[in-house]
Amino acid sequence: MKIEYKSRIYDKILAKKLACTGAVLIEGPKWCGKTATAEQAAKSAVYLQDPDKTIHYAEVMNSKPSLLLNGETPLLLDEWQMYPSIWDAVRYAIDRRGAVGQFILTGSAVPTDNATQHTGTGRIARMTMRPMSLYESGDSKGGVSLRELFDGTAENIESITDTPIEELAYLVARGGWPGALTLSREARLEVPRNYLDMVINQDVSRIDNIEKNPERVRLLLRSLARNTATLASNKTILQDIETNDIGISDRTLDSYLNALRRIFVIEDIPAWMPNIRSKSAIRTSNKRLFCDPSMAVAALRLTPEKILQDFETFGLLFEALCARDIKVYAQANDGEVLHYRDRTGLEADMIISLYDGRWAPVEVKLGSRQIDDAARNLLTLKQKVEDTELTPPSFMMVLTGGNTSYRRDDGIYVVPVTNLKD
Repeated sequence: MKIEYKSRIYDKILAKKLACTGAVLIEGPKWCGKTATAEQAAKSAVYLQDPDKTIHYAEVMNSKPSLLLNGETPLLLDEWQMYPSIWDAVRYAIDRRGAVGQFILTGSAVPTDNATQHTGTGRIARMTMRPMSLYESGDSKGGVSLRELFDGTAENIESITDTPIEELAYLVARGGWPGALTLSREARLEVPRNYLDMVINQDVSRIDNIEKNPERVRLLLRSLARNTATLASNKTILQDIETNDIGISDRTLDSYLNALRRIFVIEDIPAWMPNIRSKSAIRTSNKRLFCDPSMAVAALRLTPEKILQDFETFGLLFEALCARDIKVYAQANDGEVLHYRDRTGLEADMIISLYDGRWAPVEVKLGSRQIDDAARNLLTLKQKVEDTELTPPSFMMVLTGGNTSYRRDDGIYVVPVTNLKD
């Protein structure tokens, strides 16, 4: 029985890109739903990982790759990185046809830099796809829209959700893997654990055909998990690993991290660098994050019950959950997610920056007792930009693990992550 497709925010993003470019490349981690989403828009498909056709595809690629591109458009080329030379065939076909919406390519790994002859600029648009947000999985009521907050049309946001703290811990551990939603509640927790084992024992070595020590990969993932949602440096990660494995070098660490990026297991948040005159230097380090908080939970071998026993770790994992969702919602609004922190300690956990120049700072707080501190941070940051050429923020928000959505007297929105949508 075929699993019923659950609508994604990416459906509209994909349609928009297909309407203005010859092909769209959908990239992202395995099991995040790339193929299923592509199939909704495609009129025909070639599944390049089909084991029954491996020999046939190899022969075609060696003789005449264009034969694979004759299906009804948009034609889906699933896991295109299996045969990287098909990229150039797609690019050439787009030039010859002179039409938009010809191809959809999906891939869960980035090929080596020399695998293609041309970049595809102007012909092939990219769409990074991530695991499901809480709104997509049905775990957020979606009473507050990010788009309406930016447009200034968010009204009557006052509402109460009913997500207990125990359920939040479960959502962090479960993750946003679409295929898991059809499983039993307990079985869903096994999905990220199985994923992590595949990464450690197979995927991270296959990406560049360089054998990697599984135990070192495990130690690295565990260290990244301990430092999730922090600005931990490579030196910190290295020292953490060396407590168990003295033999790892800076170069080895870099190669392992690069491999994890190329299979989309880790996706850090870069620093926001506004033109703010300040004696306090802005920190430029990336914030460490996995593609999904459940990966960190699996690396630390935690369960929802264990998460509830350590609220400091829970707070970092909760921030990672919020970051995943905000990335999805920002993407739907032509935006990106950054972070801000200077050496005085002033910070914003996330800065949502839209293509048209609008921006908004977001602080993440698991508990309601920290909301006042978060609001003070946001107001201080707003004051810091008032004397610069930077436009004022469109809004300011504290994203919480609570149950009440409201607008404070100082104008700051307080929104549970289980009541947010794009």
